Amino acid sequence: MPSMADVKINNIVKFYTLCLLANEPKHGYDLIQELKEKLERKISASNVYPFLDILRKNKLIKFDKIGKRDKKTYYLTQEGEKFTKQMFSKFGDLINLAIEPRITTCPCGCRIYSGGHTKKVRGKAMKFCCPHCAKMYK
Repeated sequence: MPSMADVKINNIVKFYTLCLLANEPKHGYDLIQELKEKLERKISASNVYPFLDILRKNKLIKFDKIGKRDKKTYYLTQEGEKFTKQMFSKFGDLINLAIEPRITTCPCGCRIYSGGHTKKVRGKAMKFCCPHCAKMYK
């Protein structure tokens, strides 16, 4: 299986392209349109097709030609699915590092990222997941 070093996921367009392919097979044009919509910026064919070619050369994707115009539909291979899961896991680890310091734990055990309910207990502000837990805390 190709390693992360063989296929560089070094920008959001590449990362998001893999996300879209992980969901379902896509035409190149559809990838470009969805990337434009999701990333809210101009995406050109030169942002997508060279990366698709790298994925294909590393046997992470294949394509089928469909329709009268032989439009290519790209999809992840089995190796591509494994690679994508590995990449998502590494990305998830980075997200956890960024989010973990911002998470508090309610006395009931719920983990709170944002929102929640704050109540003063013995002069100290405490964070709870909901008003019910705050009310129950003594």
